[in-house]
Amino acid sequence: MPIRLIATDLDGTLLRPDLSVSPRTRRALDTARAAGIVVVPVTARQPRGVQGIAEAASFSEWALCGNGAYGVHLGTGEVLFEVHVEAAAQRALAEALSERVPGVLFVSVRQGGEVYLAQAGYADIAGFGDHHREPADLGSFPLDEVLAEPSLKLIVRHPALTPRELLLEVQALNLGGHAVTHSGSPFLEVLAEGVSKAWGLAKLCGTLGIAQAEVLAFGDAPNDAEMLQWAGRGVAMANAEAEALAAADEMTLSNAQDGVAVVIEELLRQPI
Repeated sequence: MPIRLIATDLDGTLLRPDLSVSPRTRRALDTARAAGIVVVPVTARQPRGVQGIAEAASFSEWALCGNGAYGVHLGTGEVLFEVHVEAAAQRALAEALSERVPGVLFVSVRQGGEVYLAQAGYADIAGFGDHHREPADLGSFPLDEVLAEPSLKLIVRHPALTPRELLLEVQALNLGGHAVTHSGSPFLEVLAEGVSKAWGLAKLCGTLGIAQAEVLAFGDAPNDAEMLQWAGRGVAMANAEAEALAAADEMTLSNAQDGVAVVIEELLRQPI
């Protein structure tokens, strides 16, 4: 079955290590679009973090942001779907995890990724690249206020523990009502229960009338694993983490070597 949609992660996958879109990759994406293939960025970033990349990669249609929780049209601003972690679920997680792991900090992402409410102390350990905005703009709020409303994404971070270490602590709580993943950033990302990049991609494909077998997906991080496994053809980067490699059907070159472009070029040499 021919490929009708290319779903690609951004950081560590489509983007080079300096976060640029190479000329080769841009040409490959443009050629795919000219051949009638839909190209969709699927990222942990919120729309603001996609904007500069969208211009460089000529993304102007659908994008899946927030690890699949937010489907938005980059050209019209139309929101296809937006799914939140319920306030009760995130409060149960925060209270139990704070008791288990003192010092853990939280950020609520709301309003289509435009509003960040960070717990007091979080901005002190954050950098611009973590959320593609100045840490001071995240604010400094009491935990009760951070947890008061549902979150498009709830960020969970500890000053000393790695995301993998913190994930083990969250899993040990054995709580429901949420999904949790990480994307290579120094924190965990909590989503509504059942939500993942695969979930969001399946909803978009259903809207577009594109079959699972007609999807080619690229990724490198643990939050890409479900998408790589779901897609008809899942491709992990050579620089991918173990979860992505295990979920993929095959591996391409690294993001520094334009691995996405290599696969697309080969695909387009075949009859579509």
